[in-house]
Amino acid sequence: MESVNSETERQSSDDSSSSGNSQSQRRVGILYDERMCKHSTPDGDHHPENPNRIRAIWNKLQIARIPQRCVVLNAKEAEDRFILNVHAKKHVDLIKNISSKEFDSRRNKIAAKFNSIYFNEGSSESAYLAAGSVVDVVERVAKGELNSAFAIVRPPGHHAEHNEAMGFCLHNNVAIATSFLLNERPELGIKKILIVDWDVHHGNGTQKMFWKDSRVLFFSVHRHEFGTFYPANDDGFYTMIGEGPGAGYNINVPWENGYCGDADYLAVWDHILIPVAKEFNPDIIIISAGFDAAVGDPLGGCRVTPYGYSVMLKKLMNFSQGKIVLALEGGYNLDSIANSALACMQVLLENMPINGSSEAYPFESTWRVIQAVRQELKVFWPTLADELPTTLISQTAQVPNLLFLSSDSEVEDDNGAQASEDLEEVLQGIIQPLSNLKVDEDHQDKNNNAYSPWRSELSKIDVWYASFGSNMWKPRFLCYVKGGQVEGMQGPCRGSLDKTPPKEILWGTYPHHLFFGRESTSSWGPGGVAFLNPERKIQDKAYLCLYRITLEQFNDILCQENNSSYCMTSPLFDLDDLISVASNESNSLELQMRGWYSNVVYLGKEEDIPILTMTCVNSDMESFRSGKLPIVAPCKAYMNTLVRGLVEGGQLSEEEAMAYIQEATKKPL
Repeated sequence: MESVNSETERQSSDDSSSSGNSQSQRRVGILYDERMCKHSTPDGDHHPENPNRIRAIWNKLQIARIPQRCVVLNAKEAEDRFILNVHAKKHVDLIKNISSKEFDSRRNKIAAKFNSIYFNEGSSESAYLAAGSVVDVVERVAKGELNSAFAIVRPPGHHAEHNEAMGFCLHNNVAIATSFLLNERPELGIKKILIVDWDVHHGNGTQKMFWKDSRVLFFSVHRHEFGTFYPANDDGFYTMIGEGPGAGYNINVPWENGYCGDADYLAVWDHILIPVAKEFNPDIIIISAGFDAAVGDPLGGCRVTPYGYSVMLKKLMNFSQGKIVLALEGGYNLDSIANSALACMQVLLENMPINGSSEAYPFESTWRVIQAVRQELKVFWPTLADELPTTLISQTAQVPNLLFLSSDSEVEDDNGAQASEDLEEVLQGIIQPLSNLKVDEDHQDKNNNAYSPWRSELSKIDVWYASFGSNMWKPRFLCYVKGGQVEGMQGPCRGSLDKTPPKEILWGTYPHHLFFGRESTSSWGPGGVAFLNPERKIQDKAYLCLYRITLEQFNDILCQENNSSYCMTSPLFDLDDLISVASNESNSLELQMRGWYSNVVYLGKEEDIPILTMTCVNSDMESFRSGKLPIVAPCKAYMNTLVRGLVEGGQLSEEEAMAYIQEATKKPL
């Protein structure tokens, strides 16, 4: 096929006649531009968010002769004034200039400060093209020039927040386009926009940008697992419904486990999204179309088929006169994203799903989540007030035990493991999420973490890692070093790249308040886990076990404590950070990554070696104090590890250890 012009319409007579009248009446746009492939890792290292993602989609559509039936568009760069509607000027300036020569020497250093981000000489252009392209296609659909469109763009956008790039996302493409229609083009008559985010990860950035805006109904269905799946926080829980005028216009459907497939997603469509969409009656629909919930995706661990995506899209075609724009987000199995994108394009062109069927039932956890969401939102959407029939919600499928492993290791191989397979055999095919960055199983053990220059540097620096929770018990701590699990844990840790055990172990007491919070974790199940108030108070006393390890190992443990959702091509906490945390007044440093333990606290020195621990950020401390985050006693299995650590470490008797923990559960913050 010849190169894509700025706007060309190609529709051959044989294509038109073979597909019926419905196709010839629909003007469908498709946007692809090779220039968005310029954004790649700086050293050519493999990464799941790479140029081959959009190339695979485009090649698949070309083979199926889809472009010949569409209005084919080239990318356009976004204007700063439109980006500034949702992003801070500091953020815009950074993304605009990061690829310039003046940043050559510090580009990687800057990227390391963000959560799962890389930059190169092509990042600025690609980010501006991705944002501008989604703006262009939504404007064309809003005007009526096109009935619908698919913007095949990268880098993705839905994780990018007001002043922060994260999760492979630089500009929030969908949020910029949404704001553009509402605030820059009121003459187009678009007053209500439905954003459907079906990416397997929560669209945290988009949610925050329209948190108080009743003009935007934001809907996200995603793996959450009680805040342990990326982006590893509570933003994606079903209780996060918006605020002020936007209350009720933010809908989260948080999966409790992986492996969710067509039946689960379609149940959510039928019993939450579609009824609410009827009441909301949007003027246009924008889909954050991530395909990482597709079967075979190495980061998603779900089982949506191309047929499932086509039915989900077809159900939405009944609204806003079919004015729908899909903007690519995630998706890291090249075959899966290509097949899923093709299925969606066929729906846009022919207004009907592809051939297929879905006979499975949803999981019991799916019905539980659906009921919880309906209960939370029924005051805003009366259509959700009715109880679902028992005969409906009693029809369930069994979740394989595999899926209750921690988020470090729960994603399946590309071929999809069957629930009846032997667990040990299944585990051999598991591909670890986000931080391991390998889609190709042949390269699983040669991930780019092993070849990162920072590791060599930080392996020469020793620190004391001070543990106050389950890691006080040495066998539990070694799970973070060597991999594996201990009794009571729901699943294994992957371990550190350097599996050398600690050189030395010491104990000490420190003037900090130990407490237990959060309702549940993927590692231990229901019950609170230990946190340490980062503020020193002379009247407080906490026992800490100190492990002498390298700063490289500390980074791997920091990553695992925060659910391994960080791209480890760069360290989370480097030598400059170590110097900074030891010298600043608060003796703490909150990392750019998001997680329950993303606040590194400096406790002093022992044998002239820095002592570091990790706990919650200060904003979480305020949430614990206010009750926004729950104070919860630990479960028995978790508590037993603390007791064993204190007893076997020679600090307390069993009775004294139990009393110490009981006091920590009751003492007010």
